[in-house]
Amino acid sequence: MSGEAFAAIAARSRAMHKTQGLGNFTASANRGPRLELFQLLGGEPAATDIMDGIDTTWGRVPGGTEIGRLADEAITQFNLQAPAASVPALLALRRRLAALPADPVVEEKRRQLDHIVQACLGLVVRTVVPDAEVAPGETLHLRHTALVRSDVAPVRWVGVRYPGIARPPSHALDLPPGEVTAREMTEILPADAPLSQPYWLRAEGTVGMFRVDDPALIGRPENPPAFPVEDEFDIGGQTLVVRDEPVQVTGDPATGETLRRLVVVAPVSLRFGSEVKLFAPGAVRPVELEITAYRAGAAGAAHLLMPAGWTVIPAIQPFRLAAVGEHVRLKFTVTAPAQPAAADIGAEVEIGGRRYAAQRVEIRYAHVPVQLLQSPARLKAVDLELAIRGHRIGYLPGAGDNVAESLEEMGYTVARLTGADLVPQRLNDLDAVVIGIRAFNVRTDLAPQLPALFAYAEAGGTVIVQYNNPNGLSATKLAPYDLKISGERVTDERAPMTLLAPDHPALNIPNKITSADFEGWVQERGLYFASQWDAHFTPILACNDPGEQPKQGSLLVAQYGRGYFVYTGLAFFRQLPAGVPGAYRLFANLVSLGK
Repeated sequence: MSGEAFAAIAARSRAMHKTQGLGNFTASANRGPRLELFQLLGGEPAATDIMDGIDTTWGRVPGGTEIGRLADEAITQFNLQAPAASVPALLALRRRLAALPADPVVEEKRRQLDHIVQACLGLVVRTVVPDAEVAPGETLHLRHTALVRSDVAPVRWVGVRYPGIARPPSHALDLPPGEVTAREMTEILPADAPLSQPYWLRAEGTVGMFRVDDPALIGRPENPPAFPVEDEFDIGGQTLVVRDEPVQVTGDPATGETLRRLVVVAPVSLRFGSEVKLFAPGAVRPVELEITAYRAGAAGAAHLLMPAGWTVIPAIQPFRLAAVGEHVRLKFTVTAPAQPAAADIGAEVEIGGRRYAAQRVEIRYAHVPVQLLQSPARLKAVDLELAIRGHRIGYLPGAGDNVAESLEEMGYTVARLTGADLVPQRLNDLDAVVIGIRAFNVRTDLAPQLPALFAYAEAGGTVIVQYNNPNGLSATKLAPYDLKISGERVTDERAPMTLLAPDHPALNIPNKITSADFEGWVQERGLYFASQWDAHFTPILACNDPGEQPKQGSLLVAQYGRGYFVYTGLAFFRQLPAGVPGAYRLFANLVSLGK
């Protein structure tokens, strides 16, 4: 126990939300009492404590009164300087607890008592493997160690077993106090072992909700062990089972020892060349699948999993990868249906009689364990009517998004820009300049070049500024006309959209925008809308969350000289990578303004 209040622990947790600037939510200024208010919804009101009238003692369990007495005695007699001295009393308590009928509370208390016995004995077990990643069917080299620091009771290591795998019983070993005892064992990981994946991500969920098919997993902070281990000990005539799992141990002079849990991986990973592929109705386009080896000698055949109405050639392609890290890019030709549609294209390979369909994403930060995601590789295929005007777009990145890649998928040539590129000789060849999300929050090289950017628009160019947080802006003037950004947003992605300027080019050229183009949006309509603007700006859309007034600052377009300046809080950075057809059509209109 850290001695901290739950509120203080929660405050420290919240302070780790660094991308949103919540480091100021620390507990240092909130030491001392914290008032929490509760509303009585039923039952008798509590007089002195919220648990008034509720029996929380062992007396509520049939046969538990004596256990409660023994537990109180053990707590009273516990010696912090000699915890092992409590082991005989704990074993007597354990014997009594074992005689009680099965009950969820009793089972939990048995597990807790086993942990206390183990801690008081100073009994430590560990299972180490040379590599944290193992593929189905491979051999595991396991080194089991056990150490007991106390000599208060003889401890005998009866053996090691692996639940679900039959093997001859191990020979028993006495554990001398203070000495590490080891067992070297090998076992084959079953060929049908499932790939490791966070349990809440194994099945396709719904909007705002994960799907977990095994209710027993719900509430667990992480997956059960991929290869569970049980060490069995005899202590004073009682059997104690300590559950363990294999880990890879690495050491560093600066950071110390690091443990990584065993994970089951595919021998290869799959990845499409892009997240989204745009097709005109009936069009034929190449689709690239990259296969990377995570086991030497990976060989098999790959094919695409096509939705109804879509076709692909060839149907299957063989591959062979000699070394770990080697990769190959296979090209398939995909034909879209004649009518607009959107679908997911998957991929699958067959190796040694087993099929794999997973991509691989590693999350590595110094302050958290390595996380490995192995979700199915998918390509969002969007068959839509899309027209564009212009050819070359300049993109100045902000805090990070995939809008530049989406523009390339639309058919544009995209030049990545820096603040130093915002000069006439660089801008004159561009049909439009798009500023990435929160660029005015994270870049210091943008504000000094704004006069050149405004001059570019005045001379006939188009400038599109995506959302920025009004706090921490690097420039006081984001547009050639007065414009104020607020914290207004619309979080309901299905919020009705009103076309305020139905005849404006932004809604008509080169794509006719209707209410249907706002169907299928994800997560939100937009954020950090403008709240005040000069009369030169035309509000194009209005929307609002339920119960709120319509907001008109999601998309503003101003004609400036012979060009256009646009501010938009619409969440294009979410919609385009998600393959939302209407978002592509509307964004194409914005970059096509004046063309």
